[in-house]
Amino acid sequence: MPTPVLTTEERQNIEAGSWFSKLSMPLRQAILSRAGVRRLADGAPLASRGMPAEEWCGVALGAVRVSSVSLSGKQVTLTYVEPGTWFGDIALFDGLPRTHDADAHGATTLLTVRKADFKELLAQHVELYEALLRLNCRRLRLMFDQFEDLNTRPLRSRLARQLLLLAKSYGVAEGEQVRIGLALAQEDLAQLLGASRQRVNQELKSFEREGSLRVEPTRLVILSRDHLLAASRA
Repeated sequence: MPTPVLTTEERQNIEAGSWFSKLSMPLRQAILSRAGVRRLADGAPLASRGMPAEEWCGVALGAVRVSSVSLSGKQVTLTYVEPGTWFGDIALFDGLPRTHDADAHGATTLLTVRKADFKELLAQHVELYEALLRLNCRRLRLMFDQFEDLNTRPLRSRLARQLLLLAKSYGVAEGEQVRIGLALAQEDLAQLLGASRQRVNQELKSFEREGSLRVEPTRLVILSRDHLLAASRA
């Protein structure tokens, strides 16, 4: 099977991913040789809660919004999967249905590996087992960090940390400023932090008054990373 056709930016995002870049060259080539390219428009569905898992995915461009439905029927955003990140392996390992909904956030490009090919990769490359084990250990550590932040840190600190993470994943440098390229409504940001939109709006305005942030209709621009870093540690 030929290597999937990606744009230069998409290929760089995959190859520079913190997990993928540490794999051996033979394993990276084996994964790419079995992957197909899927391009999705904004809002296009990728997976639904309760459905069987059929593929393993890597984000080459854009973002995947992972969400759940509350008891009131409201769609709640849990996280955004960024370029260079692979996901979907857990359900392929345990054979259980998908636990959440997933859809494209903005124009999104994915590399997709079918379930059968994923199983063959595992059978042929012991290295992949070990690499996925490390990946899931990292996910678990991050999840515990998020639980700890939610229960021990004030919203201002959590918001500053989230803004810095978004800037790291989606930041576009504009001189000394960094524009967060991911389009997020304040409601989306509030859901990520487990807070109300009103409280997040108040904290954003506070950062704006202090000169560390500029709030635009669907974008945030970081003016002082150092100030946000200090706030994240408070």
